[in-house]
Amino acid sequence: MSSTSPPAATAGTPAGLVPPRKIKCVVWDLDHTLWDGILSEDKAVALKPGVREAIEVLDARGILHSVASRNDFEPAMARLREFGLADYFIFPQIHWNPKSGSVRAIADRIGIGLDTLAFLDDQPFERAEVGAALPEVLCLDAAEAPGLPARPEMQPLFITEDSRNRRQMYRADIQRQSAEEEFKGVKEEFLSGLNMRFHISRATGNDLQRAEELTVRTHQLNSTGYTYSYEELEAFSHSAAHQLLIASLEDRFGTYGKIGLALIAIQPGLWTIKLLLMSCRVISRGVGTVLLNFIMKQAQQNQVRLQAELVPTDRNRMMHVTYKFAGFKLVGNSGEAQLFESNLANIQEVPSYLQLTSQL
Repeated sequence: MSSTSPPAATAGTPAGLVPPRKIKCVVWDLDHTLWDGILSEDKAVALKPGVREAIEVLDARGILHSVASRNDFEPAMARLREFGLADYFIFPQIHWNPKSGSVRAIADRIGIGLDTLAFLDDQPFERAEVGAALPEVLCLDAAEAPGLPARPEMQPLFITEDSRNRRQMYRADIQRQSAEEEFKGVKEEFLSGLNMRFHISRATGNDLQRAEELTVRTHQLNSTGYTYSYEELEAFSHSAAHQLLIASLEDRFGTYGKIGLALIAIQPGLWTIKLLLMSCRVISRGVGTVLLNFIMKQAQQNQVRLQAELVPTDRNRMMHVTYKFAGFKLVGNSGEAQLFESNLANIQEVPSYLQLTSQL
């Protein structure tokens, strides 16, 4: 047990308060932004000072990079390969269409909100076009590139193992997507071939940094939108009145990392899910409800009632649908949260294409 009392499970930053902006992906223009010169006119373009260093520092923090550039794709990618930078950029949008469309496409392909993107361009017109079409995006002058690592939006509280491996995990996702597009057959057969392994355990030690990161970074599949500090999560992990569960996933292409988190308040005869979240990266893998059904089965085996709190936001409607299809019914309110309860009669079995293990 911790020597300090655990925080109330409704602690943390409420969903109604806007947390400080955190950038998840920097989208780069190329000509006169990433490099000096215009590639179509000058084949001897050179990287701008400080650009490589900024990219490498942000990548090590788990911040992704992409490209939105008016250029021909193959020559631009060839030059990025010559600079040794091509592997840093995921889902590059290099064509002659408006850059606002490119930035939106990058956000959609990665599966993140527009308010977590920064766009760098030397041209005021291009920044204005993106800013008008996508006002949530942070638009910056190319001259600010060397100073990107010093910006508060680009300084995560912790750099976790998942952070350091984020780009590699997204590149593995690209391989999975390519394999799925080439697969001839029903989706369940493809999922079976992935050899997925889903693991649930109590969050302890190094897990807690990633747990905090998940509460900060996950918005769409987050039942309350609350964020919790490392200190709060550490107290929960030692509290007999709470269970803090973390889930990870891996398959034949590699690991997805820690992708799910649940905080459960434990009372005699009653468990309450105070927080349930899942990374958007795994929703297409058919594992979105595995953690919830695991908790439901645990509650059934312990012969306790199971309730769940939901704070509706403009981005987490899918969590309401998740609870509804799992048989949860609205029974009241708890502060700003809606309170749902399950009769535990609609517990889904683990999908046949998935191996579930737990360590509780």
